[in-house]
Amino acid sequence: MATDCEAWLNSNPVEADDLSDSFQSDDEDNGKSLNKNINEINGNWMSSSCSSIQEARLKAKAKRRLRKNSSRDSGRGDSLSDNGDVIRWTATVPNSPKSKLLDRRSRPGKGRGLPKKGGAGGKGVWGKSGEVYEPEEVDEKDPNYDEAQVNCVYETVVPPLDERDFERTVVPIVQEYFEHGDTNEVLEMLAELNLGSMRSDVPSLAVSLALEAKASHRELTSRLLARLCGSVLLPNDLEKSFDRLLRELPDLVLDTPDAPQLVGQFIARAVGDQILSQSFVESYKGRVDCEYTRAALDRAAVLLKMSMGGLRLDNKWGAGGGQRPVTQLIKEMNLLLKEFVLSGDVKEAERCLKDLEVPHFHHEFVYEAIIMVLESKGEKTSKMILQLLKSLSESSIITVDQMRRGYERVYLDIAEINIDVPRAYFILEQFVDCSFSVGVVDIKLRDLCPSRGRKRFISEGDGGVIKLES
Repeated sequence: MATDCEAWLNSNPVEADDLSDSFQSDDEDNGKSLNKNINEINGNWMSSSCSSIQEARLKAKAKRRLRKNSSRDSGRGDSLSDNGDVIRWTATVPNSPKSKLLDRRSRPGKGRGLPKKGGAGGKGVWGKSGEVYEPEEVDEKDPNYDEAQVNCVYETVVPPLDERDFERTVVPIVQEYFEHGDTNEVLEMLAELNLGSMRSDVPSLAVSLALEAKASHRELTSRLLARLCGSVLLPNDLEKSFDRLLRELPDLVLDTPDAPQLVGQFIARAVGDQILSQSFVESYKGRVDCEYTRAALDRAAVLLKMSMGGLRLDNKWGAGGGQRPVTQLIKEMNLLLKEFVLSGDVKEAERCLKDLEVPHFHHEFVYEAIIMVLESKGEKTSKMILQLLKSLSESSIITVDQMRRGYERVYLDIAEINIDVPRAYFILEQFVDCSFSVGVVDIKLRDLCPSRGRKRFISEGDGGVIKLES
């Protein structure tokens, strides 16, 4: 039988590639076809002694599969030995341009750092940088074509403010300005609004709010009117606004009794700032029936005459505490204390201290008051200053921190003060004890009072008595 198989193979040579076509890739199909091909080759039946031929076919097929897998794997090739064992090659494929082009592996995660398709890829993108789009052609036959929309230009339109929204919008702007004092910010905010016919109501609204505020707020209002004139307001708008204020004085007096005098000062200040014509006051002569309006115009006329004599109206209301120089504040506090020692009016002194609007600087007032006590020669000044400090402490006009800081400043400077006032230590100790007894200072602050305590020898004029100097 073996000789018959050899004779058949010699007469019918079969290539390994041709035999592999009869096998299928799937394992089950390979098994079925294997059983079939063991017994039949090209329609000829074979005996079991030809199994060695079948093994040669399977080895040839395995070699072809390994050659296909090795083309996908760079740097490693596997093959079969004559015995059927798999041989793994560790030698790498030489780097060549062609091998790099055939490399199907993905790039590293970082990539080249370039946008996809130069920035023109993807949905909803703007396209490549620098690309200019040509105007789209319009089809006039399109049923949706509208000739009026071809050259239409769109812009933001702000509706004008009505009377109901005017106060609700402008009042917070003015009140915030009283806190920061930045006229440029108010100018920008008003420029964004479409005031329309309500433009002339801005000055009257600002002045009405300033009448109920402090003197520093009135000064800020005068500066604001000067800044808005020419950019947001016109001179005609200011005349309309002050004319309205003069007509509303009977109502303003109910909330602010001195409204006529204050409005007159606003008018004089506006004329001095050259944002209101001087003929405005003269145009009312002989045409005024209201006593409040007449009082306001008389006040403005008096101030204008005084300005011709050298009175400055550019700072008629004064500046707020935070805007004044320190030297000026100290000078005003000294004048306030001297006036109090002469008059003895505690309420007036409290009002004047409030008008300074410097609650953060009240420790200077306490310091100057104690220095005045140390430099005084009698007990009257000491008692009056102690009464004033007690009243200011009880009314909380001067806080505990400011009072304590004022006393501590005197403690630190007492050595220098003693050079000019030899009995400064003794007077200070007595004044601090009195302050503790009336509740102006606490026991801790009293114990911090410095004491010099030494004996002074008998000198001429002492009458032979040894004195203690504290």
